Amino acid sequence: MHGYGIIKAAGQATEGRLRIAVGTLYGALERMERAGLVATDREEIVDGRARRYYRLTEDGAVMLRREALRMRQAAAVVMGRTGHEGTAPA
Repeated sequence: MHGYGIIKAAGQATEGRLRIAVGTLYGALERMERAGLVATDREEIVDGRARRYYRLTEDGAVMLRREALRMRQAAAVVMGRTGHEGTAPA
């Protein structure tokens, strides 16, 4: 995906609850690229502007799975402490 596509997808996936600022996203993508978590897949010019597409690397996929597990575990702790373990949110 290209940067703007990532911003739009995040907004849609969270029903607008997550809004990523352009500067925040590109700074994060640069750090992730340096860390080997994402890689530039290709670049193209659209309406006179460069558009860079990124892809998740194998190391990035491993990190994503770890982070998803960490978040699931944290959510389980919270749900257990609120007495709502195993119930769907209203």
